[in-house]
Amino acid sequence: MTRIELTEHAPRTGVALTAAQAAALAACELVTMKPEPGGTWTLTADKGLVGAVRVGPQDADVELRIAPKLAVQRIMFLIGYAQHGVHWRRHSVEAQERTDLLPAIAAAFARMADRTLAHGVLLGYHTVEDALPVVRGRIRSSEQLRRRFGSLLPVEVVYDDFSPDIAENRILLGAARRLLRLGGLQGATRALLHRVIARLDGVSAPVPGGALPHWRLSRLNARYQAPLGLAELVLRGGSYELHRPDGVRVDGLMLRMWQVFEDFVSQALSDALASYGGRCETQDTDHYLDRACTLQLRPDLVYYRQGGDGRPVPAGVADAKYKTARTGRTDDDVYQVLAYCTALDLGQGHLVYASGASTAPRSHRIAGSGGVIIQRHVLDLDLPPVEVLDQVEDIAECMSSGALREA
Repeated sequence: MTRIELTEHAPRTGVALTAAQAAALAACELVTMKPEPGGTWTLTADKGLVGAVRVGPQDADVELRIAPKLAVQRIMFLIGYAQHGVHWRRHSVEAQERTDLLPAIAAAFARMADRTLAHGVLLGYHTVEDALPVVRGRIRSSEQLRRRFGSLLPVEVVYDDFSPDIAENRILLGAARRLLRLGGLQGATRALLHRVIARLDGVSAPVPGGALPHWRLSRLNARYQAPLGLAELVLRGGSYELHRPDGVRVDGLMLRMWQVFEDFVSQALSDALASYGGRCETQDTDHYLDRACTLQLRPDLVYYRQGGDGRPVPAGVADAKYKTARTGRTDDDVYQVLAYCTALDLGQGHLVYASGASTAPRSHRIAGSGGVIIQRHVLDLDLPPVEVLDQVEDIAECMSSGALREA
């Protein structure tokens, strides 16, 4: 097996690969590959993904590890803040003890899940369809006739069962099993994950690569909220475990950093805007660019305030971009937010970038738009978490007051 270590967005030159290994890496589409003179390759992890996977058949096995460009502590802060209710400040020591992102996530999840389940496994009702030798619940007459015409037993029935096999426990079990397959975990972390799995006896794990079970926050499952947020992130990143249509096996866990950043900006801005009144909608799909409602828009965050008629009306819009803010060139991001402003009838829009030359806001007054101004903000993610949140507060103040500074 060949192990290749990359850093997000940083090219690595002189990588020697066999023809089969190069074909497997190209097929998995996790990195950009460029051939070099002499038969070596330049590999760049520019897909916005970090984590570890094993690619290719046994005779051409490649372990690909992509490290984030940010320190693990910063990413754990972003992940925790984005997953609402996950209070990462209690787990900061755990993150600082590790330099690898995935073991840090596994350790944090294992401790949170174990602490949650120590107070008892949540039970609930779920619908079961089964064939039984006795009648329980309601007989499914159509299924009985279709499958067992002329037979009295077994009986096709449907009933509500009160058990631990509910969506919340299924998600925790799926994440624990997924994390156990990672390499580099400490013995204590593995022991905690095994204990979590043992406590979830009788729970069925979600189908790998399938849709996650749906759950809704309530008074009963409030204590589950923290580990569930992280578990869903893990399971979304585990979609690479299935056989791809081209026959290439990709097994591992990859996290979409652009999604982590967008979630963080949306949640942090929503919290900051709460003090100004109104409400926020993330990934709002209620708006269209055309009158025929065929061009649907999906801004990361729409800020609503109460209008004169008592109904909520859009008062601000923001979109997060996990990339570097560049000046002096045509920027499609500005066009995108301009479309949002046009559809929402707003005079201002905001772009929030993960990096850039300066954190000072830069605004553009759009010609022929009736005075629409698009303001670009850059978050300095290298700062301590409190100072990052201070930057978000400044953006929230601009959104609430409409105060913009032109370049």
